Amino acid sequence: MCAGALALAACSRTAQPVHFFAEGRPAKLSDWQVVYADGRNLALNEGVVPYDLNTPLFSDYAHKLRTIWLPHGTSAKYNADGSFDFPVGTIISKTFYYPLPKGAARDSKAVARTYDQSTEFGDKTEGERGLKLANVHLVETRILVHREGGWEALPYVWNAAQTEAVLARTGDAMPLELVSDDGAKQAFTYVVPNQNQCAGCHVVDLKTKQIAPIGTKARHLNREYPYVSGSENQLLHLTKLGYLTGLADPASAPKNADWRDAAQPLDARARAYLDINCGHCHNAKGPANTTALDLTIFAAANRYLGVCKPPVAAGRGTGDHFFDIVPGNPQDSILPYRMRSSESGVMMPEQGRTTTHVEGVALIEEWISVLRGTCDTAT
Repeated sequence: MCAGALALAACSRTAQPVHFFAEGRPAKLSDWQVVYADGRNLALNEGVVPYDLNTPLFSDYAHKLRTIWLPHGTSAKYNADGSFDFPVGTIISKTFYYPLPKGAARDSKAVARTYDQSTEFGDKTEGERGLKLANVHLVETRILVHREGGWEALPYVWNAAQTEAVLARTGDAMPLELVSDDGAKQAFTYVVPNQNQCAGCHVVDLKTKQIAPIGTKARHLNREYPYVSGSENQLLHLTKLGYLTGLADPASAPKNADWRDAAQPLDARARAYLDINCGHCHNAKGPANTTALDLTIFAAANRYLGVCKPPVAAGRGTGDHFFDIVPGNPQDSILPYRMRSSESGVMMPEQGRTTTHVEGVALIEEWISVLRGTCDTAT
């Protein structure tokens, strides 16, 4: 039950419909009415559909609640390879949060470093289940809205009371502390990108500066999700809702591996990890196209993927290594060297993290260690 008049009002409130802003930059996340704090949950409004990815982007061990909302009577067009073609009016949200450490009281900085999501989800509200506010620490929510002129990215930062998120066009930085299950602690600074940095990661064509969503591709979405109505394939669910047209059969849709599932092939897991974490920049049209490095799932296992490929202009980011990937030798490969680093000018990705994804680095090193081939250092 809610305690106090303000909490009671929050618990008993009825959400207003989702509000699409055709222009402008609303000052508060609640202005959009996509997700909102109702006193007990970070609730999803009616028509707001949650989704998840087979392999997600690493962001300092943050968990993410992703949602899609489309205007009534509209739908996205299916694309087997790229992002779906969403109609004007589409609002995609991504809330970054952490579970609270087990047995710890809430404070201003302690968050759990865990992959366990069993305590996060709250009650059903107007639509699908949201997050249980008593068990999580909300950090930021990013809105990606499709307007007449294209997509626009807007970052919102949650206040200490966890009641509202406010627009942070210039970004933000907050000191946090990752707490592992064994009690180990790691201080770090969580960085909220500014509006331009948000857009920069979503550039799909460097020449036109066109931006688009990253995760809403068939290969990322082709998986089950635990909806209130029951577990169902996300592509099929979106089709049934009328949010997606053009999908013939989910069984024929591409599907990336889950990087954490050791039962799946190592190569598929590593390539899925590189695809989501690196491929949105390292591709023929992306912001890092001058590197001649293609880290999407479509790249052949040759120099375009980095195998025996000398760096173009990595500077000290090479770590004095000669090739991006040396088959059988991860310790001499530039790729895992840059992934291990958290030093500006060396680390990759360049933004979106300040910590090292230990498990992700281990995966890529294991993958490189079983690759076959020899690099010629004489050329």
